[in-house]
Amino acid sequence: MDFNVKKLASDAGVFFTRAVQFTEEKLGQAEKTELDPHLENLITRADCTKNWTEKILKQTEVLLQPNPSARIEEFIYDKLDKKLPSRTTNAELLGQYMLEAAIEFGPETPYGKTLITVGEYQKRLGGAEREFLHTSAATFLSPLRNFLEGDWRTISKERRLLENRRLDLDICKARLKKAKQAEAKAAAAPDFQETRPRNYVLSASASALLSEEVDKAEHELRVAQTEFDRQAEVTRLLLEGISSTHLNHLRCLQDFAEAQATYYAQCHHYMQDLQRELNRSGFISTGRISGYQPPPLSAGGTYRAGACPSMMVPRLPPLSWVSAPVTLAMEQSQLPITGARKARVLYDYDAHDTSELSLLADELITVYTVPGMDPDWLIGERGNEKGKVPVTYLELLS
Repeated sequence: MDFNVKKLASDAGVFFTRAVQFTEEKLGQAEKTELDPHLENLITRADCTKNWTEKILKQTEVLLQPNPSARIEEFIYDKLDKKLPSRTTNAELLGQYMLEAAIEFGPETPYGKTLITVGEYQKRLGGAEREFLHTSAATFLSPLRNFLEGDWRTISKERRLLENRRLDLDICKARLKKAKQAEAKAAAAPDFQETRPRNYVLSASASALLSEEVDKAEHELRVAQTEFDRQAEVTRLLLEGISSTHLNHLRCLQDFAEAQATYYAQCHHYMQDLQRELNRSGFISTGRISGYQPPPLSAGGTYRAGACPSMMVPRLPPLSWVSAPVTLAMEQSQLPITGARKARVLYDYDAHDTSELSLLADELITVYTVPGMDPDWLIGERGNEKGKVPVTYLELLS
């Protein structure tokens, strides 16, 4: 092993003198070279950017993955540079449980059919969540993390070098100051007598040595000043790059907000479709079986459902007891019109039957309601076309 003792001793000496200078500055016993005000402002802004980026990154990770164990697992896989195994979202897992429960209870029973419908939409919600997490990680989390682990480390390294160059500069300034003081003291009070030529020769030699020390200290100061100025310029250029970092993070933030908007719009769309499916099922209306009162239980009034021996379900009444969904009959168009107004369509909508009207995003239609109609629906007209339209897909205009 190549072990350079001289270099080690030299580095240790430099470290020690820097430590002494730093300590004396903290105690107010040594002068400190102040940085340029512009450079100080850049350093302050960079520190602020770093601190807030860390906080935003950490809280975004908590938002996207509330489970601390899962976050630790993702961190380990990232550090090992390995691909994280695909993880099932909570909504997908819930949907899978509902589908399995429907098989146990009987997929042809009303409860089983509803479980299948809701379970499928839960899996769709889980898929949307998975896509949102992937997009957010790629477009928002990764750029913030790259800044902290890449650009900021480079800036921190150059700032440490600048601090060392400043300490070296102040050490040279202090050394030059001491050398000049010693030279001035020797010139003002020479320690020789005219009657003793030997002392005169020694004093002249000491003065020459002191003058040589001053010249050496001035040379070292010039070198230290040059290195300090060069390092200050390098650090300044890196810190001015924070403006570009802000622009990059701005674009990433816009991408994150767009991903959130897309995700929540998808969830809203799925839940509206699910609500219509449940309202159209014939068994569910406003959250309960319409017009159904369970009959008194008797010895034969229950049946065993599917393969669950402990699940006893009351026998459903005849279908004639269940109120059918409200349909748009032709005679409804003759009923009194209430509150006709214009509306803008927010999303595309495909009619599920002839009683509904298909919609295109951003088009304008006329809407109104009729007595006794479901409040979640309106009658929409577009030219000669007419049909039911969902309120949630519309922006009513004054």
